[in-house]
Amino acid sequence: MQTILSFVIVLSVLVFIHELGHFLFAKRAGILVREFAIGFGPKIFSRWKGETQYSIRALPLGGFVRMAGEDPEIVEMQTGSEVAVELDDQNRVTGFFFPKHPKYQSLPVKGKVTGMDLEKDLFVRLETEDGRALRYDVHPQAFLYRDQKDKTQIAPLDRQFSSKTLGQRALTILAGPVFNIVLATVLFMVLVKLTGVESKVIQDVVPGSPAAEAGLKSGDVIRAVDGQTIRDGDDLREKVQQSQGQPMLITVQRGDQVFQTKVKPIWNPQIKQYLMNVRLKQQPATATEVVVKGAKETVMWTNRIFEGFGQLITGKIGIQALGGPVQIASITGQAAEAGFLALIRWTALLSLYLGVFNLLPIPALDGSRLVFIGLEALRGRPVDPNKESMVHFVGFALLMVLMLAVTYNDIMKVFFSQR
Repeated sequence: MQTILSFVIVLSVLVFIHELGHFLFAKRAGILVREFAIGFGPKIFSRWKGETQYSIRALPLGGFVRMAGEDPEIVEMQTGSEVAVELDDQNRVTGFFFPKHPKYQSLPVKGKVTGMDLEKDLFVRLETEDGRALRYDVHPQAFLYRDQKDKTQIAPLDRQFSSKTLGQRALTILAGPVFNIVLATVLFMVLVKLTGVESKVIQDVVPGSPAAEAGLKSGDVIRAVDGQTIRDGDDLREKVQQSQGQPMLITVQRGDQVFQTKVKPIWNPQIKQYLMNVRLKQQPATATEVVVKGAKETVMWTNRIFEGFGQLITGKIGIQALGGPVQIASITGQAAEAGFLALIRWTALLSLYLGVFNLLPIPALDGSRLVFIGLEALRGRPVDPNKESMVHFVGFALLMVLMLAVTYNDIMKVFFSQR
């Protein structure tokens, strides 16, 4: 139960942050946002606020911000439709009510639609039952009410995603992944603040390690490597990697005594790093260290994520190595059991992965939408919206197939790996 609950909470937070990025920049650009949803599938909760419907859906594996004009608009009212109209004090239509809506019968003005423009000129023509021809201007925020539960706000052209500048559209799409990357960086900074940073004072030395063979002991202070001053644990780690396994001349302070000794780092194939095998004492981080180390963690893990993508593309790792919802839920549960700090680190890694993955030029992902915006900038005209929608639809279908395959692998690894 803890695994499921922690997984749902963590994923919902990450999805919320991602969609919030899209939402805020869409609003900033004046785009009509029809729905802000967490999850997929049937709605289990929804509420209207202003012109946007906020919903929580049954399957907590994603979310979306539905913007007017991002895909071709489907107009629910056509020539020949029977509607009743509600008017404001300026005689503009603020609501179109279809016969299934309870309010339809009570409205005095009703008839058959004989002409309309709900995108540019904003008007509607009606023919009443007694044969009168009426023309009304339409309010730019008018709603169409099919029944008591189903309503849709009209989307004038200047409120549609497709009408905005290339820059506004690109920023709206880019904001989702960027918000995830920013969240990851902030969480890494929180970790640095809570745990501190490694000092240059040795806390433990692994028996039989290069450091032990060089005579290093707990409490020793590492002052320099090959004549270069060491400021903290990051400095030491960098010098160890730069050694490429060659002996290093270490300047050490032990009490009042200062001496030098040579250490030959060894290669650890599991983490792909050279090691001295010492653990350094932690010390409180300064504000600058919090920011710098948090940013460094983001860069380091981003590089590792891209390395993983590269290995997948070149065939060095197979689909069996991929983790899906079941494995992510399992690891999230383990992180929650390990404690607050472990859960924060795992949440940061997931947020970073979600942000980076969404920037890939894969159909249905944000990266693919950015590619189409780039093509429009190069060609001077947009790609046919119907063709673009088809590309994203096919891409989404393929991602779902991949998700099923990865989920199958997850189930086999998580539940049957020890049998």
